[in-house]
Amino acid sequence: MSGRPVRSMTGYARVQHSSEWGEIAVSIRSLNHRGLDLHFHLPTAFDAFENAMRAAIKENVGRGHLDIRATWTPPVAGEGGLNAPLFHSWMAAFHQAAKEIGLAGAQPDLNAALRVPGMVAGEADEYLPEAAETEVVGLLRHALDELNEFRTREGEQLASVIRAHNQAVEQRIVELDQIRGSAVPLLQNRLNERLADLLRGAAIDPLRLAQEVAILADRSDVAEEIARLKIHAGQVNALLDGGGEVGKKLDFLLQEMNRETNTILSKTTGIGELGLKVTDLALATRSDIERIREQALNLE
Repeated sequence: MSGRPVRSMTGYARVQHSSEWGEIAVSIRSLNHRGLDLHFHLPTAFDAFENAMRAAIKENVGRGHLDIRATWTPPVAGEGGLNAPLFHSWMAAFHQAAKEIGLAGAQPDLNAALRVPGMVAGEADEYLPEAAETEVVGLLRHALDELNEFRTREGEQLASVIRAHNQAVEQRIVELDQIRGSAVPLLQNRLNERLADLLRGAAIDPLRLAQEVAILADRSDVAEEIARLKIHAGQVNALLDGGGEVGKKLDFLLQEMNRETNTILSKTTGIGELGLKVTDLALATRSDIERIREQALNLE
């Protein structure tokens, strides 16, 4: 399914068609779901077609909770097809019931009468012939095409929102990198103060000193986090450009981006005003990442 547009998981479609087997209608409603979750609501006549319908859906939809509903109205027989005895019995029962509840002047619904099983002589059997499967599955595919058109339009809108928030993230990454350059001397001073404290006492084991230097340097510099955050933001755009099923991949990327942002926040304490600016940028970045995640949860 690669190469196709980014799609939302929500949508609706309904199609209807008249054929030699009568009037057939198929509707599909899709909602968010972590996998492909199919729920069929079909007339008994369609029981034999469900496997073929499932296969058609799996070819066209990757994720989502889908409610698939179908109705079938058999063709009405020609002249002389009315079951007169049953019809007169139904009419008598209607008027008797209307009289008992005080609605003596009520008029019956003839459409309802004609839908009574056996009312029309020669009406279709309970099950459709195997030849009707092609018609039913073809109608379902038509509904799937309309559903995916709906989902594609919504997916484009969601992708546009995601790109806007991701662009804001990329701009802040540039600012964070610039501030990091200015903060390096402050971080170096903090490291020197820490080393002075260590060396003020007794002789220090060289190995321990090297370990302390490495730990403090790692805890202070956010270069790697900024670099990884930049890479992940680029991957978000690449996923949207590639299309297809991007929802789960985006979710993973956003978790990684959130982790890098939290690490930046934890590393930039104690460097005064620059640290506060980094904090503001990182918090705003985390907010945009969360907004991207909210939209990505709706994508297939």
